[in-house]
Amino acid sequence: MRISAKGLHYRTLNEKIHHLVDSGAKSLHVTHVNGQRYIGGGLQGDIRLTLEGVPGNDLAAFMDGPRIRVKGNAQDGVANTMNAGEVIIDGNAGDVLGYGMRGGRVFIRGSVGYRVGIHMKSFEKQVPVMVVGGSARDFLGEYQAGGIILVLGLGLAPGEPIAGYMVGTGMHGGVMYVRGKVEDWQIGREVKIFELDEADYKTMRPHLRAFARAFRLDLDEIMAEPFLKMIPYSKRPYGRIYAY
Repeated sequence: MRISAKGLHYRTLNEKIHHLVDSGAKSLHVTHVNGQRYIGGGLQGDIRLTLEGVPGNDLAAFMDGPRIRVKGNAQDGVANTMNAGEVIIDGNAGDVLGYGMRGGRVFIRGSVGYRVGIHMKSFEKQVPVMVVGGSARDFLGEYQAGGIILVLGLGLAPGEPIAGYMVGTGMHGGVMYVRGKVEDWQIGREVKIFELDEADYKTMRPHLRAFARAFRLDLDEIMAEPFLKMIPYSKRPYGRIYAY
């Protein structure tokens, strides 16, 4: 079922989407998206949503199960507190992706902005996953408490950094994998850089396979380049500040 978002206020568009889903629609194709916020917010169940254009802030916020494909770029706050489901973005995305994300996967073919993966967390069998095809800016994985962040550095120019400054600041759970070089001066004091072991490759491979399939990339080429791992070395990075 197709919907044109041309000229629609974000509230009107979201009401249309929720009404169609409540009426039994399982697959929606929305064209002419131009900055409308909260698309997919709170949707539950086995729903497929394709968006043509650029959705606004908080795409897939609090989403629990659906799959969203964005045929373009996305703005800030994608997957804010998302519980389950999948978001696939063919272009670039903005800041604060995956804030408090509790489950599901987000795949971005291009690059992302600042504070991506902030406060991501895991709970029991729910492990959120963020895969960035290009690069990320400052404060990647800030206060990360769980989940997996992968940054691949695909298509970067020679000398272009794969990550910014203060990577992993306040991180106290989860893991980050970066396919490229990150210097010690770029990382927060709460994390350390390690080489990968066989268990790490076992963890990464299914997500990278899905990422490669989503964007028609060669998994072997992605896996051929070296990765590094960043994990926190303390569960209470600021415990001494507040201790008496």
